[in-house]
Amino acid sequence: MSEQIIDTPLPGDGLRGADPDPIRFLDDEGGYAPSATAAEYAAELDGIGAEEFKQWYRDMVATRAFDTECTHLQRQGQLALWVPSVGQEGCQVGLGRAAEPQDHIFPAYREHAIARIRGVGFLNVAAQFRGLTHGGWDVTDPANGNFHLYTLVLGAQTQHATGFALSQVLDAKRRAGDTALDAGEAGTATGEATMVFYGDGTTSQGDANEALIFAASYQTPEVFVVQNNGWAISVPVARQSRTPLYRRALGFGLRSVQIDGNDPLAAYAVGRRFLRLAREGHGPGYIEALTYRIGAHTTSDDPTRYRENAELEAWQRRDPIARLEGHLRSLGVEDAFFEEVRAEADAEAKRVRDAILHLPVPEPDSMFAHVYSEPHPRIEEQREWLDRYESSFAETEGA
Repeated sequence: MSEQIIDTPLPGDGLRGADPDPIRFLDDEGGYAPSATAAEYAAELDGIGAEEFKQWYRDMVATRAFDTECTHLQRQGQLALWVPSVGQEGCQVGLGRAAEPQDHIFPAYREHAIARIRGVGFLNVAAQFRGLTHGGWDVTDPANGNFHLYTLVLGAQTQHATGFALSQVLDAKRRAGDTALDAGEAGTATGEATMVFYGDGTTSQGDANEALIFAASYQTPEVFVVQNNGWAISVPVARQSRTPLYRRALGFGLRSVQIDGNDPLAAYAVGRRFLRLAREGHGPGYIEALTYRIGAHTTSDDPTRYRENAELEAWQRRDPIARLEGHLRSLGVEDAFFEEVRAEADAEAKRVRDAILHLPVPEPDSMFAHVYSEPHPRIEEQREWLDRYESSFAETEGA
């Protein structure tokens, strides 16, 4: 049975690790054609219609325009690195819109669309890659929508998220007057959940698997999202796993499904269900979203060295933006809307580009500001060393 599953591709892509019928609502052209596996999630879309889909479309188009500008900036030497999200906007927008304001989201480093949805401005995202901040935004600021910092250390965010989700359980129990924490205990309704994002390559990291163990053991209110874009830099997913990735999570005791990650409706419906179950005390879930990164892993990567053009072209035909546009057109949305959105996105991307180029250089001393909550002798020692080092340049210039 397992060999039949891993060798069955989605139509036209050749991606191993795809089940024959992942959860999806839209076909490749954007027509409403739910898969058999989508039936139990259809009710999650009740009340969601053209107006909501139009906002999702704005999110996706704006993110891609911003993404394109940042890629250009990196090539021009204005950003140290850039991590594109082209091709993965559908998964991100669907799941980002499924979360409630009280939920916490732990990203990897290419969740630009979710950053936008949660209130983190594109400028804050870009500032990190320009080397001007230590994170990009203040996670304690309500304006940033409980969207935590990008994590470039692969897998670390899974443990951060699981620890945070465990604190949500503990806080809920204490509010109820219960201080006991029993492994495997379910049923603690928290009213809030945690969602963590990572890629197919990170599933091979020890941190990610340890996080699954703790999440299952303590029934954290958590949703793990694996954006399976086919490649861990140059390593194909078939090299990493002889079974669909979501089936690994089943072995840890998590509810787990595989969705068409280029279908924002599927991402929204499944994300909404899993997050609600987590908040109600039914433990963690795991979503494997089959998607594809159209461009490079980062701007230091050259995907033409390891990917076939035919594979790329097959996924370009299932572009999530084009699919949602097709669906909107089937609902009667006319050309003027799409032209307006593209113009707005281009104008916003250019404003952000100009702002990036005029960001102030931070004071060197700022790197010590939030390392510890209290004064620390080692930090003071390092601060003094840096001050002497910086002062030495001024002495040299005056000589």
